[in-house]
Amino acid sequence: MSKRVFNFNPGPAILPEDVLQKAAQAVVEFNNLGMGILEISHRSKDFEAVITDAEAKVRKILGLPDTYHVLFLQGGASMQFGMVPMNLLKGGKADYVHTGEWAKKAIKEAKLFGTVNVAATSEDKNFNYIPDKFNFSADAQYVHVTSNETIGGIQWTQFPQTGNVPMIVDMSSDIFSRRLDYGRFAMIYAGAQKNAGPAGVTLVIIRKDLVEAAADNVTTMLSYKTHAKEKSLYNTPPCFSIYVVKLVLDWIEARGGLAAVEAANEKKAKAIYDAFDGDFYRGTANPKDRSKMNITFRLPSEALEEQFIAEAKKAGFVGLKGHRSVGGCRASVYNAFPVEGAEKLVGFMKEFRKKS
Repeated sequence: MSKRVFNFNPGPAILPEDVLQKAAQAVVEFNNLGMGILEISHRSKDFEAVITDAEAKVRKILGLPDTYHVLFLQGGASMQFGMVPMNLLKGGKADYVHTGEWAKKAIKEAKLFGTVNVAATSEDKNFNYIPDKFNFSADAQYVHVTSNETIGGIQWTQFPQTGNVPMIVDMSSDIFSRRLDYGRFAMIYAGAQKNAGPAGVTLVIIRKDLVEAAADNVTTMLSYKTHAKEKSLYNTPPCFSIYVVKLVLDWIEARGGLAAVEAANEKKAKAIYDAFDGDFYRGTANPKDRSKMNITFRLPSEALEEQFIAEAKKAGFVGLKGHRSVGGCRASVYNAFPVEGAEKLVGFMKEFRKKS
């Protein structure tokens, strides 16, 4: 394999190299079948073993009780922005915490199916912090939060207490990145292409009682009841993407589970945040809410930022340009990103400052 760059892309993002090698081999031939994973039937015993194993590993790694369905759906997190209220809001009210662009998109879709109460927002400071005061509704069907905002570079460390109201979390950019009590969430959804696998599959973890109480007047393919009943096999699922997710879960287990992954993520984030000096490299997120996944920062001028990004790319550090809506720089250091890469980026940052 040719020399790989240090990939800071925010998504689709870096995957473990051994996962890529196994996936590449499986594309040509899978399980000695004389055909590849892209070619086998989703109704075959071989693929049934893949999706069953993937589901079991999700449950094991996250410590989920059997009161949850684990589903592998299509459409990305963007589909879930509409699918959640379509199934669960039923013309009622839902509380949303507005922490950035992805929460904003979820709020927009929810308004099509009922009343949305924005229980808290950090818009007053351009979404650079996580709110800690909430105006929750006693009659809300659910509370929705986005655990990590990739654009603003902020992440929840302490989730709000919602009592008996189910909490639904978009974990697209930090699923499998740390230890949490995942059983406290009524539903988790995550597009795979940042931390769990390639684009094309969305992981949906949802309590069985929510599915049972979901609306019936929902088109078949957008109903959680459909996919729960058919165990994600109502129609042809994204077989290859699910297979790669299974390989990523194998990789997490082999590393030592969430404890080991979390420790590596802490080390990467600390190395880069410690390089900020408040003068040349300035972090954009409130320090107490800084994301361990998406590290956002600015340089003294846009011209220097462009030069930094260009020279970094030549040095083998790609994907450091900030989101077009906010500019600046962003280092996305998801699970598969190596600690070595974070440390080498810090070395490059120091050298760039010296000569600038």
